[in-house]
Amino acid sequence: MKEGIHPTYYPDAKVICACGNTWTTGSTQELIQTDVCSQCHPFYTGEQRIVDTEGQVDRFYKKLEARQQYIEGEKEREASKTSPDLPIAELELNPRAESSLVNAGIEVVGQALERMAGGDQAMLDIEGFGRKSLADLKRALKRRGFELPEAALEPQV
Repeated sequence: MKEGIHPTYYPDAKVICACGNTWTTGSTQELIQTDVCSQCHPFYTGEQRIVDTEGQVDRFYKKLEARQQYIEGEKEREASKTSPDLPIAELELNPRAESSLVNAGIEVVGQALERMAGGDQAMLDIEGFGRKSLADLKRALKRRGFELPEAALEPQV
């Protein structure tokens, strides 16, 4: 063995665990501090506890919580897209069709769906609202995820 290249060996090095357990062993360090030992490790004690020395469990729970909030936000956004209280202006119809509906007192999608339940003719009776506007309205409602009434689904003649 070469002289002067090896670290100092301590035959009575003291080991201290976070739980308070201490013992001696041989080591190149005089004092060793550890987080878990055979007296407190879940494998040996049978106790259900999470050993988290680097905060990995906390980070995981934060990510899980952030994901839940994101999913809830997405559900709220989807629900607002198909809300009957959605203004007609959100459907991006042509200006003439939109103004015809507003003049007839139809300002939200729920009112338009109620009127459509009476059939296509109920919508066509609105002054300035023709077949093309009706087709555009149906397309916009379907695109947004709305369920059209049975009477509105009948083929146009």
